[in-house]
Amino acid sequence: MNNSILVVVIASGVAYGTPLLFAALGELLAERSGVLNLGVEGMMLVGAVMGFWAVQRIGGPGRTALFLAVAVAALAGALVALLFAFIVITLRANQIVSGLALTIFAGAAGLSSYLGNDLGLADAPAEHQFEPVDPFGLADVPILGPILFGQTWLVYLSWALVVVIALYLARTRPGLNVRAVGESPQTADAMGISVAAYRYAHVLAGGALAGVGGACFTLALTPQWVDGITGGAGWIAIALVIFSFWRPELCLVGAYFFGAFQALPFTLQARGVTIAPELFQALPYLMTVIVLVIVSSGIAKRRLGAPGALGLPFVREER
Repeated sequence: MNNSILVVVIASGVAYGTPLLFAALGELLAERSGVLNLGVEGMMLVGAVMGFWAVQRIGGPGRTALFLAVAVAALAGALVALLFAFIVITLRANQIVSGLALTIFAGAAGLSSYLGNDLGLADAPAEHQFEPVDPFGLADVPILGPILFGQTWLVYLSWALVVVIALYLARTRPGLNVRAVGESPQTADAMGISVAAYRYAHVLAGGALAGVGGACFTLALTPQWVDGITGGAGWIAIALVIFSFWRPELCLVGAYFFGAFQALPFTLQARGVTIAPELFQALPYLMTVIVLVIVSSGIAKRRLGAPGALGLPFVREER
């Protein structure tokens, strides 16, 4: 029963959806503060290459090396996000143009590719990689076992983050403040809330999570470094935030839905079913385009619950 196509696809969807979930949660935090970050793909790629570099260079036990590599990936993503935040928050540049430029700068033909080649990471298997764990001894339980209890620690970390971010945004004073900043930065500023500080903090947190999402590829899914290894996952993560109505728990559902589409062709090939994988690999991007078209109008954005000041720079009025 655990080897049925449906169970395998769902379990694989959880694994393949995990990097999307990390990146989407990071984008959600940035957008809740009013910053539209289209540089997620570049941040994921920098996180992927630096996480892989770290696991190749850090000695010691495998688990320690892996979690230190994830920390390095998060730091790398945050540093790229810091550059983006300075451009769009301090210099008040156009967020869409800046995000696209950042993805080109850090993407598959830019900084990440240079780092991978200069550090000699290509064609080398990872020294360590995240393996599925069974902390409760329930991986053999029919149906739910491989889906819930046969995953890596990165999957369980992502679940914890969904809960933490949902509670943070809904139940804490800083979470309510960041929502106020995203809805009406002028009103938040009048209340004494530092709009710039909140936007910087949440864009950096988003970049760190994007870096971790990139490390999921090089440390768990395909433990090696290849240019463009994320394969457009950053763009899907941006659409996921819209698809989930800016809610962390729905980001989880959407991430696994898209992850299942990515995993389906590999599952079918393993069972001898000859269906063109390009068909299934194109579906997430097709849905991304459809979602972005739907929310392109102001009315649709308001109905879906987008932050009121999303994508708009904040200029502090003189008092």
